[in-house]
Amino acid sequence: MSLDQEFQQVSGSVRNWKTRPSDSENLALYSLYKQATVGDVNIAAPSGVVESAKFNAWTGRKGISQDDAKQQYIDLAKQLQSKYG
Repeated sequence: MSLDQEFQQVSGSVRNWKTRPSDSENLALYSLYKQATVGDVNIAAPSGVVESAKFNAWTGRKGISQDDAKQQYIDLAKQLQSKYG
């Protein structure tokens, strides 16, 4: 299975977990997903609290290649699967 295929499969399964990860775990997954699918942040900083937290988490991934972000996302999701899946 290719990296892209595994990423799509794992990201799809994360959406179907029985319980929601903690805020910090969710931000880590979100930021890796955005870095993997979009690349470096390409939007202006938002003003809302939740939006700012997501923006800052994504900004923290700046410079990570999309393939590396996909692999890190897969690794983190697999680690959290037993806890939330």
